[in-house]
Parts: sequence; C-alpha cells; structure tokens
Amino acid sequence: MQIKGQALYAQMQSMVSQARALPAEAKPVQDIAPVNSSQSDFTTLFKNALGNVNVLQQQSRSMATAVEMGDPRVSLAQAMIASQKSSLAFEATVQVRNKLVEAYKEIMSMPV
Repeated sequence: MQIKGQALYAQMQSMVSQARALPAEAKPVQDIAPVNSSQSDFTTLFKNALGNVNVLQQQSRSMATAVEMGDPRVSLAQAMIASQKSSLAFEATVQVRNKLVEAYKEIMSMPV
C-alpha cells in the first residue's frame, strides 16, 4: 500500500475550499467524535509490508532453485537481483521492528 501525498493534500485542499464556500447555517454540525483510524491503518500497512517481504523471499527462493536446476528462462543475474531485493526488504523490516521496540521501551520507562 502506497500513500500518495500529493493526491491526499489536493483532496484536503478541495475539501477545505468547499467547507469555506458553505454559508454558516448550512455547515454540518459534528456531534460524533471522530474515530482514530491511524492504528488500523498502521496495522494494515505493517501487515502488507510483511506480506511483501514474504513474497520477495519466496520469489528469490524459487528463482535460485530454477537457476540451480538449469532453467534457461532464469538467469543467474535475475536470481541474484531477486536475492538482493529480498535481503534489503528483510533488513528494512528488521530495522523498523527494532525502532518500534526501542520506542515502546522508551514509552514504558516514562514516569506517569
């Protein structure tokens, strides 16, 4: 899942201009507190990232097997590139996990 910042910003600007154009009596009243969806968004984003790493690792493994079996459709260079992509994705995921654990420990050590 990729967040498109420019499109999101343009949509927010459009909504602001529409809200300003409404007369005061026509503006909607919000009685319901907004729901914090950032937690579910982060969860979904993290699950998708882990799924992507898993797919890259499976592709790398299958390409390496194909090269070992002598499949002419897969070159050694393709297998090595897939392996490096997989490795980089895994390392990035580990670094994100480490930062999350570090932040969690820091938050838990804060006095209340």
